[in-house]
Amino acid sequence: MLPKAFAYRGLVFIGLSFMFAGGAFAASAASSPVGSSNVTVADPSVPRPSGKPCVVQLFSNDTFDDYATRPFSYAPPAGCHGPWAKVVLTADFSVTAGTQYDRTATIWLGGVNLYFGTTQEPSTTLAPSWHVERDLTDYSALLRQAGQGQAIIGNTVNSTYNGVIHGSAQLLFYPASIFAPPAQVADAVYPLGSDPVGSTVTLTTSADQLSKTLSLPRNVERAYLDVFAQSQFDDEFWYTCVPNQYAAEAEECGGGNFREAEISIDGQPAGVAPVYPWIYTGGIDPFLWEPTPGVQTLNFMPYRVDLTPFAGVLSNGASHQVAVSVAGANNYFSATASLLVYLDPHAKQISGQIERNTLVGQAPLPTIGSTLTTDASGDVTGNISTDLTRHFVIEGYADTSHGRVHSQVEATVGFADTQGFAINASSYEQVTSQLTSADSDSQSSVGGFVTNEYREHVRYPLHLDVNEQFAADGSFTLATTTHQGYEKNDEHLLAGFTLYSAKVNNQVDSADTLDFDANENFTGHSGAKSAQTFTFHDSLGGCYRSDVASINNVVTRYDRGAGCPGGSNHAFWFTHPDGSPDNGNGIPGL
Repeated sequence: MLPKAFAYRGLVFIGLSFMFAGGAFAASAASSPVGSSNVTVADPSVPRPSGKPCVVQLFSNDTFDDYATRPFSYAPPAGCHGPWAKVVLTADFSVTAGTQYDRTATIWLGGVNLYFGTTQEPSTTLAPSWHVERDLTDYSALLRQAGQGQAIIGNTVNSTYNGVIHGSAQLLFYPASIFAPPAQVADAVYPLGSDPVGSTVTLTTSADQLSKTLSLPRNVERAYLDVFAQSQFDDEFWYTCVPNQYAAEAEECGGGNFREAEISIDGQPAGVAPVYPWIYTGGIDPFLWEPTPGVQTLNFMPYRVDLTPFAGVLSNGASHQVAVSVAGANNYFSATASLLVYLDPHAKQISGQIERNTLVGQAPLPTIGSTLTTDASGDVTGNISTDLTRHFVIEGYADTSHGRVHSQVEATVGFADTQGFAINASSYEQVTSQLTSADSDSQSSVGGFVTNEYREHVRYPLHLDVNEQFAADGSFTLATTTHQGYEKNDEHLLAGFTLYSAKVNNQVDSADTLDFDANENFTGHSGAKSAQTFTFHDSLGGCYRSDVASINNVVTRYDRGAGCPGGSNHAFWFTHPDGSPDNGNGIPGL
């Protein structure tokens, strides 16, 4: 088998080299943001093939000043019916100067989520604007049909909160060509929500579910679930909460700080999606996030769960319930998910079953430890730890036109958190060190030969140091330092040989100190600084690096391409330097 693998690998890379001319990022503005206080991020745009795209405007300069949805009608681009090599959503938002909270922003089509993020908070002297992009190539099946969509940004506008949000969004369709072949996309996309146009579902407790009962085609060959779980209300700062028994002593929110999305099919555990600790632009201290917000704050990335071992079961002609819950949810999480289904074009009926599922019986119950103590004077010191690691294997087979395909997903998911407290009459300090992790290996084999393997390694590090100091006159300061990270490494393999690998690393570090008088009135802030570094490298020579730094909420440094060949960022058009899911679509030729 090895000679065939080597030959196949060679053909793949010849094909990739042939398509090199199409690899590039979208053009960026020529002017430097140094000296600006407007939103500035290091995130890459979505790379696209060369050539002019077909454009469909979803909505243009809509005003968001209430809680009504903003509906739009969608039709595929005329004269550009596909197949497409790439589909990219681009959206531009702004908010007028004034006072306004950060708001959740979503865009939907036919019940399917196209975009999920939050907005930048304005100030009395700054009307921020920002741009976001999402690779929607895998959702091409949805975009081939006309449908109804809507944008949702619930926003209170009155005499106090007077910031008005505006937004526009469009879809860019890049036609397939000899240099940019058609993408290998899902044959169908199914939303899990009940709203036919689209909306999130509220998960108030661990028992609540986002679910949909689906009757799927009888020739499902592969299946993936893209999951978003966004913290809201009491759960907005879930990552700082402590178990109920320590809440009063630590002067913190209860409910604990373990959160994890659980996926099930017909009530059987089917996978896990780690929850990212997004911090919004009004979170903790708004000056931490001006002009650079936290990791993915303006543009969330979904986590893709491989459900392929269930392909044979999903094809049996019966109705199946696919559901998402959030373990630890404590009022509340806003969730949405989309099921991507790939069909066997040469089979009308696929049969199969689950052969092994060790996730069954492994409840998501973390281990809690504490060294928290209160001395005679009332001073509180010590740590609270929360830990959970689970390893599981899910195996199933499907009888397809290629023969019996065995699929296996093996994963280890982890959550490790330590919160340190030092509380006395003159100070309150809480230090949170948290790491959410997931390592997975998906394999498909026919006749004992592994035909496809995908490995993914993700890490979500979070470190918060919140230090409150009280003066004798009753005034106080609140100093915060933060570190957020998003690390994603993935690998496509064949017969144990790496065909393609990529690494994404996004880090944001911020600090600021707020000042308050004895009546808890805000009097100013000092020491504001932030830095973001975003890097991407892949085995094809793709390289991206961008660095942003600011002091006192003004951009002081903006570098692009440092350390990349020729000092320039470059990536193939079909890669995912932004960290978006890629195992469902894969690399052309694989």
